[in-house]
Amino acid sequence: MTYRPLTLMAVHAHPDDEATGTGGVLARYAAEGIRTVLVTCTDGGCGDGPGGVKPGDAGHDPAAVALLRRQELEASCDVLKISDLEMLDYADSGMMGWPSNDVPGSFWQTPVQEGAARLAELMRHYRPDVVVTYDENGFYGHPDHIQAHRITMTALEMTELTPKVYWTTMPRSMMQRFGETMREFQEDMPEPDPAEAAALAEIGLPDDEISTWVDTTAFSGQKFDALAAHASQGENIFFLKMGKERFGELMGTETFVRVQDTTGTATPENDLFAGLR
Repeated sequence: MTYRPLTLMAVHAHPDDEATGTGGVLARYAAEGIRTVLVTCTDGGCGDGPGGVKPGDAGHDPAAVALLRRQELEASCDVLKISDLEMLDYADSGMMGWPSNDVPGSFWQTPVQEGAARLAELMRHYRPDVVVTYDENGFYGHPDHIQAHRITMTALEMTELTPKVYWTTMPRSMMQRFGETMREFQEDMPEPDPAEAAALAEIGLPDDEISTWVDTTAFSGQKFDALAAHASQGENIFFLKMGKERFGELMGTETFVRVQDTTGTATPENDLFAGLR
């Protein structure tokens, strides 16, 4: 029989998403000898340009931003020891409601079946034992995250594979601590209006609905450095402001909801590969 290593595939929307929600598990499982495959769906061209210039402003060149963000992504992958990087290179759709949502060729405008067929080919090639992506709301409603969820779940239907499948999430208790920490480091941050506060309160899940809690404390330094590799987006990456020690305290556990399983392993579990080794 041909040896095939256990394989984790993470499907993310933009450069830097790999570090925010899954940097810990990617680093941990790479250190444990598991093959880690990152699929990044968009080019990140709606990110900040040099000097923090915003999309749509004079001097913002999406192609140049995309090139820089690819370089940063490759640096992040080196930090996390990711085995394989695959980029689908769809145009970044921007935040929900931006004009870039409607641009032909943007990820949001791409037919789900088209994107899923490309991802299914990668799944057949790598044959992942575990697949991680976002929930149906893309965790917080970003169109490219929603689309990444859609193509991932459709691609799985297109293949004969039966990996364990997880959606990233965050327990509400952690969201509360996160909000408190944001206010601590950004004293001038205005209080959200009631509608915004209500929307924020719906992000994540009650703690007892989290199926999988993975301790990645030992790899929080790598996760921090991977985020720091995305220097062009530093203005948007709040976590970098708190320093490594505080970051590790707040971000040392990564949490998921298991939505497909053939192992029968009981939940809650503390390992994405529980039942597979």
